[in-house]
Amino acid sequence: MATVLDSVRAFFAHAAFTIDQENAGDIVARERLLDRVMGEARFRKSSEKIRRGRLPAEGLALVARDPDGHVIGTVRLWNVEAGVDSDGNAVSALLLGPLAVDCQHEGKGIGGALMRAAIIEARDRDHGAVLLVGDPEYYERFGFFADKAQHLVMPGPFERRRFLALELQDGWLSGAAGMLVASGRRLASDVRKAA
Repeated sequence: MATVLDSVRAFFAHAAFTIDQENAGDIVARERLLDRVMGEARFRKSSEKIRRGRLPAEGLALVARDPDGHVIGTVRLWNVEAGVDSDGNAVSALLLGPLAVDCQHEGKGIGGALMRAAIIEARDRDHGAVLLVGDPEYYERFGFFADKAQHLVMPGPFERRRFLALELQDGWLSGAAGMLVASGRRLASDVRKAA
């Protein structure tokens, strides 16, 4: 991860932000940022049903920081099973979201930098595909397309044209069909409830 972050930092050295791993001290700032940018409606999204009670995928929770170290952007990826393949085996993948940038810092390339860093890190960690629900007009530039997710569904309402996928390994989602379900690590409180 350090190599990826160093290369992203070098590329954006002229920018007034850096991309870094999220740490425990970022939690309150991240949640406040998401509240400001997305509001309470974020808790009603189908993607949130998958994320609820889970931890992000290992090494795949990133933040953008201003020169003073304040969190001004965030992206997280989550382990999921993207349906099953033609042999009935679960297809592992990642669900990206939310991606958010503080309104005062929009238009500075922060969202794009977070996306590129997340994709590179996911690929370096040998993940096969990333899925998300978002505007195709924004996410297609990163290689996300609806046709890759055409046989998959979210657990709840979603717009088909906004359900997008990027294969990090060619053919990863070929034949995958069914509903996305969480497969990642549970929060400590949820582990006790499940026991």
